[in-house]
Amino acid sequence: MTIHRSFKDMVFSMQSIALLVGMFLLPLSALASDLAREKRMAAEIEDAILDGDPVWLQAGDVTFLGIYTEAMEEPAKANVIILHGRGYHPDWADVANPLRVGLAERGWNTLSLQMPVLEKGSTYFDYVPVFEESFPRINSGLEYLREQNGLPVILIAHSCGAHMAMEWVRKYGDKDLLAYVGIGMGATDYGQPMLEAFPLAEMSIPVLDVYGAEEYPAVHKMAPERLKMMNKAGNPLSRQVRVPNADHYFKDRGEPLLDVVAEWLDELPAGKDQGK
Repeated sequence: MTIHRSFKDMVFSMQSIALLVGMFLLPLSALASDLAREKRMAAEIEDAILDGDPVWLQAGDVTFLGIYTEAMEEPAKANVIILHGRGYHPDWADVANPLRVGLAERGWNTLSLQMPVLEKGSTYFDYVPVFEESFPRINSGLEYLREQNGLPVILIAHSCGAHMAMEWVRKYGDKDLLAYVGIGMGATDYGQPMLEAFPLAEMSIPVLDVYGAEEYPAVHKMAPERLKMMNKAGNPLSRQVRVPNADHYFKDRGEPLLDVVAEWLDELPAGKDQGK
């Protein structure tokens, strides 16, 4: 039997092989994230945090910044961990801050974590080797919340943070989560297709897939496939929502994004059971 492959598939395979070979050839130091840049960002934002408290967490030998904001309603519904997009920080104005503060105002404890960053201008393929650096950070956030209150945890991740979150789920599963919210999932760079599909079809928890109507083409193009995988998983609470007039970064659209996420979270058992 002869198997015919398109030129596009062949190019994708060659790119994937080239990236993987390059990862093995690079020295370990070249695969590490830019801790100096991360430290500079933390110094810039720590004293400017108006809502919530900076907390310093440990991921192996790395100390990194998180921002913990307690729910402004009692009792709290549950905990939410927030992962920002590529090259940003846990108080980033366009996604992280509106969610971490807005959800706290609506009854959820939030913990926004600093994800590994590289130098400015780094691409999706540059970030792939450092995805696994996010794993101990997510685990450290989960442990911190267990120590705080032991409530269930929802993981919310935007863009590159969603790539990291999905790789974490691939490695650890979703047993420690109540639900997952992916925002702008599937964003890469031109000529750099995703190396592996998201594990949405294998997830046992509810998933909310949120993206903007003015998103990057890759995110739009993958939307039907993401929905297909979510439907295969079969959780009746899973949803896919397209936010009108929103770009990939939800610039000036933080409130509509917050409304979509908060309304869906309130449909979860933790949201409905609050106060009972």
